[in-house]
This record gives sequence, C-alpha cells and structure tokens, in this order.
Amino acid sequence: MSDTPFGFGLPPEEPEDGDEGKKKDQQSGGEQGPANPFGFGGMPGAGGFGGPGADNPFAAMFGSLNPTDLGAAFQQLGQMLSYEGGPVNWDMAKQIARQTVAQGAPDGTKDASVGPAERKAVDEAVRLADLWLDDATSLPSGSASAVAWSRAEWVEATLPAWQELVDPVAERVGAAMGDVLPEEMQAMAGPLIGMMRSMGGAMFGTQIGQAVGVLAGEVVGSTDVGLPLGPAGKAALLPANAEAFGKDLGVPQEEVRLYLALREAAHQRLFAHVPWLRSHLFGAVEGYARGIKVDTAKLEDVVGQFDPQNPEQLQDALQQGMFQPEDTPEQKAALARLETALALVEGWVDAVVHAAAKPRLSSADALRETLRRRRATGGPAEQTFATLIGLELRPRRLRDASRLWASLADARGVDGRDALWHHPDMLPTASDLDDPDGFVHREQLDFSELDKLLGEAASDPGTGSGSGGQPDLRKKDDGETEGDGTE
Repeated sequence: MSDTPFGFGLPPEEPEDGDEGKKKDQQSGGEQGPANPFGFGGMPGAGGFGGPGADNPFAAMFGSLNPTDLGAAFQQLGQMLSYEGGPVNWDMAKQIARQTVAQGAPDGTKDASVGPAERKAVDEAVRLADLWLDDATSLPSGSASAVAWSRAEWVEATLPAWQELVDPVAERVGAAMGDVLPEEMQAMAGPLIGMMRSMGGAMFGTQIGQAVGVLAGEVVGSTDVGLPLGPAGKAALLPANAEAFGKDLGVPQEEVRLYLALREAAHQRLFAHVPWLRSHLFGAVEGYARGIKVDTAKLEDVVGQFDPQNPEQLQDALQQGMFQPEDTPEQKAALARLETALALVEGWVDAVVHAAAKPRLSSADALRETLRRRRATGGPAEQTFATLIGLELRPRRLRDASRLWASLADARGVDGRDALWHHPDMLPTASDLDDPDGFVHREQLDFSELDKLLGEAASDPGTGSGSGGQPDLRKKDDGETEGDGTE
C-alpha cells in the first residue's frame, strides 16, 4: 500500500482478455506506473519524447501510445477534468479499486467468485460463533445474516462507508486548493480553480481507490479496521483472504475460519446493540478532520508553477505532504478521542473473543497473538488510516484496552462490563487505559435510589413536582421542602 497520502498515480487499465491482455499491454508499453497519472506514454524528461514528430505537441504527448491506450488516456483525462461532484471522485475510486483487485493481491492470489461450499462454510462458522459468544457477552447476536464475499464484492459493499470517512478530510484539502489565489483574482481564474478542484477530486479518488483495492486483498471481514464498513447486520468473511491468512500458521483452516467468524460476529453485536457507537466513531473521525490544516504556502507555489504538460510536479508535491494535523490542544484531544474509541472497540472484541474461544479452540492463543502482531507490524487498519486520513493507530492502546475489559469482566461480571456501553460518558478514557486497574476498582456511583425516586414521581401525577413532572427537592432556608404542597 502506498505510504504517501493522496498520491496521483493510476494503476493500469484492466485488460479485457485476462493475463494474455496484460502481456500484450506490457509489450506495447501500455502498462503505466503510479508516476504517470494520466496513463500517457511519455512525459517531459521521462524519455518518452524526441524523435520524429517531436515538434508536434500531440505527437510529443501521445506518440508512444497505441490507439487503444490513447483512447483510454483521453477518457481518464476527461473524467478528471469534467468531474463536478464532491471532494472525491468516487466513480474513479471505485474503478481503480476494482482494477487493483483484478490485478491480484501482493501474495500473487487472484480474486474469484465465492462458491456455494465456501458460502455454506462461512454461514455455519458465523452461526457457531454466535452460539459461543452467548456465554462471553450479554449483548445478543447482531448478525441477521452471514455472507461470503469476494474481494470485488468487499469493495462494492464498503465504499459508502469509506466515503463517509474520507470526505471530511478531502473537503478540507479541496477547499484549500480553491482558496490559494487572492480573492480579487479568483473571479478571473474561475476555470483554473474549477480545474484544480476537479484534479483534486481525481487525486483523492486515485489514492483512495488504490488503498481500498490493496486493502481488499488483505482484510478477512467487514470490520478489520475497527469500524463497521459493511451493511448493518451482515457478518462477512472473505474466504480467499481467510485461507491466505491461515496458510502458514499450522492451524486447521476450520479453526482459522471459526476464530475470524468470532471476531466478525463480536463486532456485529457491538455495533448492532450500541446504537450511538457508529456515529460516535465516525464523528470522531470528522472531528479529527476539522483540525487538519493545509500547507497553503506549498500549495500556492505548486499552483503558481503548475504546468498542464507536467502534472508529475503536482504528484511530487503531494508525496511530500501538503496537509498535517494542527498542533493544538483541540486537535490533540480529537486524536486522543478517536484513538481511544477505536482501541476500546478492538480491545472489547479481543477480550470477548478470547473468552469464547479459549475453552474451545486449542489454537486460540496462537491466533490471538498472530492478529495482534499483524496490527503491531502495520496491518490493514494502521496502513489504511495512515494513507487515507493521516492517522496511525497505536497497537499499545489495543492491548491496554483488552486488559481493561478482561479485568472488568473479572471484577464486575460480563453484565457489569458490557453495561459501560450504555452511554459514551461511561466508557474508559485515555488516562484510564494508562491505569486500567484504577478504573476497574474505582468506586461506582449508585444511581438506583435516584432512578427509583424519579420513576415513582413520573408514575404518580399527584406528587408535587416542579417543571417536567419531576419532584422539586430544593430546600428552603427553614428546612422545608418546596413543592411539597404546604403553604
């Protein structure tokens, strides 16, 4: 996956005739790397110009292309410059993600349709996982159905969630691209601003499409990044990726599938029965995005020197980084809230799944540690967030959160642990993750008497009350209670 946020490269066009078409494209020079964003055959200084017809600008720009590649280049260029949607060209993102999936995963495996046998195996694994989880959590099943996806199906199903996550960041950068010119010049430079915004949408669409396409070759379900990326109530596994994940572990594939189904089903329970959680997480991402600032000085320099015949300079500028989080207390707090919320979700799932799997799977410890190390060494979640919104998750927080949830279950029971999800203000904070034992053994406030009092007052219309039917328990100076009906 690309380490540079919002790069400007497009993967090669997916050939219609499979591997043979790819060979032909390579022989004809049609395959382009990320440094050639429009798919053109040559760029100034790239060795593609010169020779007969070099004095003809069209020959210089397109002379090394065959007619098929030339048409594709014009089509891509037209998509870039004609886009008038939001801050991200999601049509382009989807196209590039599908092309990236079609090229195969880094391990060489290709995408393929999921067969009936694999769908049945996933369905049975999710159903068994839900039975095991009944003993490990008080939250009921959240999986209305179990689905087995190919990588392409994962892309299609998760793009709406990616749009919700990435648009706030892209909006900040897109607005900056239109505001770099002085106000008095913006009216005169309308076409340039429009082109820059269209190019910005294409740049975001390009990088996001590449990131999502690569991620599709790594994820094993719909919740690998700790967020609900798929449709609500659908526990999803990707059989091909699950098989690749367990290939060298020395663990039976059935156990690998079941352990991954436990994690997916646990996520589904949490997001289904904690109704505020999804908006809380996505809102935290948006709050973090609001604190991002764009390096306008660098952007102004790029715009001032922009050469339409050399768009690589724009890519180079983006690779050096044009935006960064503001170093303010508000932004640091937003980042801490987001990281803590994600850590609490992943830590709860880790603790619950381990409690369900440990007595039943001999490989539970090994699979748990493998997944933890996958995160710690830069797994899908860390790399994707770093690429798309400049956020790196800290695996240390996940371990701390898992320990805290496990300790809560020991001290308060499963019901007491899961009750903390009733409201976001009841959840542990970042400082609590630093001292989980302190949070676990902290004295709990008892609201039962107050709840009983308010409930009785609400059910008895004759009870003296203040506004809203609630008892007015304010004291007079002489010790009498106001609102008790006495004169």
